[in-house]
Amino acid sequence: MKTNPEKFGATPHQPSLWTRADALKVRADDPTTTQPLVSADFPVLNNDVFIWDTMPLRDLDGNVTSVDGWSVIFTLTADRHPNDPQYLDEDGNYDILRDWNDRHGRAKMYYWFSRTGKNWEFGGRVMAEGVSPTAREWAGTPILLNDRGEVDLYYTAVTPGATIVKVRGRVVTTEHGVSMVGFEKVKPLFEADGNMYQTEAQNAFWGFRDPWPFRDPKDGKLYMLFEGNVAGERGSHKVGEAEIGDVPPGYEDVGNSRYQTACVGIAVARDADGDDWEMLPPLLTAVGVNDQTERPHFVFQDGKYYLFTISHTFTYADGVTGPDGVYGFVADSLFGPYVPLNGSGLVLGNPSSQPFQTYSHYVMPNGLVTSFIDSVPTDETGTQIRVGGTEAPTVGMKIKGQQTFVVAEYDYGYIPPMLDVTLK
Repeated sequence: MKTNPEKFGATPHQPSLWTRADALKVRADDPTTTQPLVSADFPVLNNDVFIWDTMPLRDLDGNVTSVDGWSVIFTLTADRHPNDPQYLDEDGNYDILRDWNDRHGRAKMYYWFSRTGKNWEFGGRVMAEGVSPTAREWAGTPILLNDRGEVDLYYTAVTPGATIVKVRGRVVTTEHGVSMVGFEKVKPLFEADGNMYQTEAQNAFWGFRDPWPFRDPKDGKLYMLFEGNVAGERGSHKVGEAEIGDVPPGYEDVGNSRYQTACVGIAVARDADGDDWEMLPPLLTAVGVNDQTERPHFVFQDGKYYLFTISHTFTYADGVTGPDGVYGFVADSLFGPYVPLNGSGLVLGNPSSQPFQTYSHYVMPNGLVTSFIDSVPTDETGTQIRVGGTEAPTVGMKIKGQQTFVVAEYDYGYIPPMLDVTLK
């Protein structure tokens, strides 16, 4: 594993900046960038498990792919514990919210299959217990490699540390369903270096996860996006004029925004199989704006690079804010410069009346956006909620130049294939 020796010095590119001025343009509840309300009577995909980050099987060009007519999704999954004493309240009732909030510590990679691109059938674990080298299996990307059914699952192995890894197996189909076989040998790829990307030693609240490999449509090389934070000791970063941007009078005070250091990272493969990677400087930084740019991914359209990422209200810096949801940027080339879509970066946010209804959105090349249901209010005050842990309604979005528009809403968990591969 090689890393670039100079932090943003003589490098292939300079990171683009998501500035505080950009973030000041964020407007919640704009109907063109707001997810429709999710009803509190939503259906649950499976009452035995929670699911959240959803990862459709796809190819290296980004196309959502079915196999022998079967659509396949991978999800971060955790068992529900309705009878576990630690999740019962003082009256002996199941505290589903506490169980839901604890899910990340036991996250595993599961898969589901469907003939219709919805109404998903439960497949089970991708890897057997003990295969993954760490306690938690966090989000990534499953890539269908060929018509032999070989799949590379890139994911994040977490605790101890955080390592981008991959494991190869196969998808096997019958007329009755789908199985995953051979996911038995996990290969570590790379970790944060402390030079371009922040390490746990530099910041206990660091992020380094969510690999998204892709083939660049222009140069044909294999690259990978991932979430990171800009290297450096926590609190040491400077929020200068470039990071602030063109703000109006009275908005120059950045408070403690030096603690927000999110970035979208990128690496390039040094081999055809994606076993040897070189980290490059971030494509985009959000120093002084936000502390998380999770699950970054691309849509390639009209010769442009549409970069999408998800973020939270609570990870914004002092003096700026925005809803939980999707943020996006566009460039004419892979290494930028990137400008925020819709002037602000906000592409699809939760409505202010239901600020936590959905998260972990994934924008597909056909304009469909999938996500999971987090929690939905069940009363007018918002004090009573229903926990989700299931698929949200899919949203249809149009991308036109530097603007996006919400144009449709579909069924829960609707993730139709863009192409079908017949296995040989």
